[in-house]
Formats: sequence, structure tokens, C-alpha cells
Amino acid sequence: MESFDWNPGSLLEMSGYYWKTCTLHTGVKLDVFTSIGSNTLTIDEINENLKVDKRGLSMLLNALSALELLVKKDEKYSNSPSALTFLSKESQQYLGFMIMHHHHLMESWHKMDKAIIEGKSAGRRSSFSDEERRESFLMGMFNIGMATAPKLSKELDLSGCKRLLDLGGGPGTFAIHFCLANPGLKAAVYDLSTTRPFAEKTIKKFNVSERIEFISGNYLEDEFTYPDSFDVAWLSHILHGEGPKQAQEIIGKAVLALKPRSKIYIHDFFLNDNMDGPLFPALFSINMYLRTPEGRSYSETEVSDMLMAHGVENVSRLSFEGPTQSGILSGITS
Repeated sequence: MESFDWNPGSLLEMSGYYWKTCTLHTGVKLDVFTSIGSNTLTIDEINENLKVDKRGLSMLLNALSALELLVKKDEKYSNSPSALTFLSKESQQYLGFMIMHHHHLMESWHKMDKAIIEGKSAGRRSSFSDEERRESFLMGMFNIGMATAPKLSKELDLSGCKRLLDLGGGPGTFAIHFCLANPGLKAAVYDLSTTRPFAEKTIKKFNVSERIEFISGNYLEDEFTYPDSFDVAWLSHILHGEGPKQAQEIIGKAVLALKPRSKIYIHDFFLNDNMDGPLFPALFSINMYLRTPEGRSYSETEVSDMLMAHGVENVSRLSFEGPTQSGILSGITS
């Protein structure tokens, strides 16, 4: 790992980076970018929709312009092309749900010192939170999945597979794109009952409702009643929410649901064996510490061992790397 030469300037820049973060979050939360849309508007015209303090809005709009998310000319504001693409709710590539999920996580992160002193998480898991936060989390997962699933679905070899289990699949992003890329494939998204409305809405949007079913359940508490029902399992970003014992049990349940000689894929943020990198998985491990009783990032070796403990053979890491340093382990059930 290359060392970075920290200096007073870079340290202070990192320390104050939350100014930029909070400015972005506020712009999204107040729907500034959606309100402007494709128009060029004065502050009074923007505030017709927002109805907020004009002085504060003026500073916010100017700061967003300084960040080059807005363009200011002749006392009028318009969205930059990037903001119109990623920050307006009218766009198919809207990232606002994930940004709001990050916003909700901040209340835990600013209590990190207290959490470490007391040895307990500082917040609730987003999947069990109120509806607004749950929507931000689940549709945020859709945002992130859309940055990966369309390309990955063309690279992952699912030829010959007939039925896929998307365990903890949330809104069904990966199941959707795996089915779109493989005409002979059907899938089941298994997740909490509160996830069903978001998943069914998303599945319907992509016109694959007849090929993807939603199964309500809690993979920690419920026994699987689907032995030998699937020939491929996809576990994306669920192990890091649990402690080692629970993660091992989840893999065991997935293996139980698979026919012999079936494929299993684990998609997650894998640490190296020294547990000190890559950077995003290391920071994400703190996020899990703050939000869950036992969750953390796992090393590739730890997850490989969990798979092999359940008889999974030919465990290897694929060459794929996601936009936030995620990776995929694959194996074949015995």
C-alpha cells in the first residue's frame, strides 16, 4: 500500500469536508435540483416551491454553484448537466435516495467516539427504520445496484441456470438484470415483508413480474423451506450486516436452498487479510459497527472459509471490482 504524505493542508481539508457533504445533502433534501429542473430561475422563482428562508437559500444556491452543481448567471440559477442527470428526481439515474441514506447515517457517525467508548452501536439498522428512511435505504440500494448490475449481468456466467435465489435482494435490482440478460432464468427475491412494495414496484417497472417472485421472510430468524429449489444463489451486501456466526448461518441456509453442483456468489466489500484495506471496506466496517450489533466488513479469506465450511468447492474471487471496491467470491455446492 502506497503511503500518503499528510500535511496540515490535507488534514484540515479532510476535517472540514463535511461542509461540502452537508451542502449536497441539503440541496437534495430540499429538492433544489428537482425544483429547478431544466429551467433557469431566479431565487424567488425557486423559492415558490421550496418556501424556505430566502437568505439561507441564497447562500445554499451560491455554495452549490461554487461546487459546480448549479450554474449561476445574471442572478439566475440552472442545473449543471451532472446535477440534472443525478440529482433531479425526474431523471432515471437519480442518486438522491442513496444520498439521503448517507444523510441519515451521519447521526451515527458523529457519535462514533461515544459508540467506541461504550461499545455499542449508535443507531438503528435502516431496514428496520421508519418508512422514509427505509425508502432511502432500499431505493439507495437500487441506485448503487444500477451502477453495477447492468454491466455485471453480461459478465456473470449464468448459462444453464434456471432459478436464482437473490437472498436479501432488497428492491431486486440484481435479480432483474440477471433475468434480463438470461431469457431462460427465473428468480426469487427473499427479503423482509416491508421490502415487498419497493421490490414489486421496481420489478414491474422492468416488465419482469412474471419471472421474478418476492418471498417475504427474515433470513436470520426463519427456517428455509426451499431445499434443492434453486441452481444459483446471489448474496449481495448482506453478510457485512451480521456477526461471524450469523454470516456463517446465512451462507448455510443459501447452500441448503441449492441443488447439488449449483453456483453461489457472494458480493461484498472484502478486506485484505491484514484488515487494513482497501479504504472503502475499512471505513464501511466502521459504518456497520455504528449501525448494527455485530456487523463488520470481512476479509476474502474469512468468507472463503465460511463457504468451504458448508461444502462449497472451487471457491475463487472473480476479476470484477465494483465502483466502491466491492468484489465477488464464487463457488460450487457439493
